[in-house]
Amino acid sequence: MTARASDRARYDRATAHLDAPLAIVDLDAFDANADDLVRRAGGKPVRVASKSVRCRALLERALAREGFAGVMSFTLAESLWLARSGCDDVLLAYPSADRAGYAELAADPKLAAAVTVMVDDPAQLDLIDSARAGGSEVVRVCLELDTSLRLFGGRVRVGARRSPLHSPAEVAEVARAVARRPGFRVVGLMAYEGHVAGVGDAVAGRPLRSRAVRLMQAAARRELAERRAAVVRAVREVVPDLEFVNGGGTGSVQHTAGEDAVTEVAAGSGLYVPRLFDNYTSFTGRPAALFALPVVRRPGVGAVTVLGGGYPASGAPGADRLPVPYLPEGLRYDPQEGAGEVQTPLLGSPADDLLIGDRVWFRHAKAGELCERFDALHLVEGDTVTDTVPTYRGEGMTFL
Repeated sequence: MTARASDRARYDRATAHLDAPLAIVDLDAFDANADDLVRRAGGKPVRVASKSVRCRALLERALAREGFAGVMSFTLAESLWLARSGCDDVLLAYPSADRAGYAELAADPKLAAAVTVMVDDPAQLDLIDSARAGGSEVVRVCLELDTSLRLFGGRVRVGARRSPLHSPAEVAEVARAVARRPGFRVVGLMAYEGHVAGVGDAVAGRPLRSRAVRLMQAAARRELAERRAAVVRAVREVVPDLEFVNGGGTGSVQHTAGEDAVTEVAAGSGLYVPRLFDNYTSFTGRPAALFALPVVRRPGVGAVTVLGGGYPASGAPGADRLPVPYLPEGLRYDPQEGAGEVQTPLLGSPADDLLIGDRVWFRHAKAGELCERFDALHLVEGDTVTDTVPTYRGEGMTFL
């Protein structure tokens, strides 16, 4: 029996008493992935990216392990919720326009001490001030650096369109703007190199593209390491007591952690290891988060239909944004239908061995987005479900 076949047998036994659709997290795989992230971080703390987990119980499980410290959140409302729930170090990774949230933050000393907000434009400070509603707490601020690689005099850009702050001078100028502003304090700097951390460099069947990605990423790492160090020096001239410099992501943890200027790295997807992380040479993880859909039809030889399945991931549309049929091995989508909103036909010889009510196990393309489809995660150890915990959605929280 192959390792994957053995996993399928374990998952089927563990969840035999449950009706599908359902989602699981294999805790042995989750813990092994957590250990690997800590190893790759080389002694620097790993901040957990909550959008890639979206389950408080599993965020707490990761944070309880040595080597993890703090949460990187994705909305202000989520940040305040986590802080009220006991998390005392929440870095909001994206600017917000949540006026009610800012009013709550500025009025509560505990929340103001626990939550750091993201800024890359003085206009964001104006919005926060206009939303204070009398709240006078000092707002902790993190500045974001644009990590994109610019080539040929800026005519070619590689990387996400995030912060407008690219040079040391630009970041330092915003740091000065914050320092001059009553009610704000710069405490950190963040730079997320998504074109390195979030792009696979070993795509099956695409050797030339994979080599081009590796060359791009090597150049991007070199350029960013030099520029990030210069930015940190420039910001420290304005803010000598800067608390943290955050960088990286699951796919670049060991590279980013190796930079002297970086004090902590961020990662979240590496705990679940969705399908988009199969195409990396920098690390190999164990799939930990899966979902099962039941077979409800057998429309012909070499074909079954499962209930549900249309759970595409965010990003540029493409086949790589779809969940992948994982267990049993050898199933594929019907190219004329793909993953359906209510039902999904699957083709392949393993279909002939599946009966009505049997399960097909899938891996989502991305990590935490799976939790927007399920209100609970069944935690599997060995061949037993040892606990069932709510996702954000299961707690009634749909932040985005």
